[in-house]
Amino acid sequence: MANETTLNETTLMACHGCDLLHRVPALPEKSRARCSRCGAVLVAHRPNSIDRSLAFSIAGIILLFLANLYPFLSLESQGVVLNTTLITGVIMLVKQSMMGLAALVLLTGILVPFVLLCALVYVLLSLKRGYHLPARRRMFRLALILRPWSMTEVFLLGILVSVVKLAKMATIIPGTALFSFLALVCALAAVNVSLDPGLVWKKMDQ
Repeated sequence: MANETTLNETTLMACHGCDLLHRVPALPEKSRARCSRCGAVLVAHRPNSIDRSLAFSIAGIILLFLANLYPFLSLESQGVVLNTTLITGVIMLVKQSMMGLAALVLLTGILVPFVLLCALVYVLLSLKRGYHLPARRRMFRLALILRPWSMTEVFLLGILVSVVKLAKMATIIPGTALFSFLALVCALAAVNVSLDPGLVWKKMDQ
């Protein structure tokens, strides 16, 4: 089920997003070719793409677990200390009957990044080890679909805005989870930069 054939120095490649056929010439290093119809990346040259993307994805999963295990922020006011976790914001929104917003925060801030990173580890580790795991093409398609919906940086920005407002009423003590979540944002950004979808599709077709 190969999606590309080589004709001299030109590659005939079908877009994995919309199946439009392209003739992709040899590209210089650190350049990319996109689909003329849907804009999906056909080929992108990134050094050690699979190794780096796999490492950042595994690191992201670990950081996400740490961000959910430890206190995110502690609020101290008049001798009383209140510890908050990553899920506290979702719970408070539910208590205020803001179910839609609570679901959106839960999905974009926690669930989507987790599923995205797990799907990438599933696919990239199989390529690294030479395993032909079932449904890995579907898992990679899922990862590519979820990439725009992983909005951890927006979630973090909202938290920082809240911290600025709360700083006038209580002493804010940053927790381990806050630093883990900040590192998670960086890890997800590194995955987006290092991942070469064209290379992954090519290796799965071999």
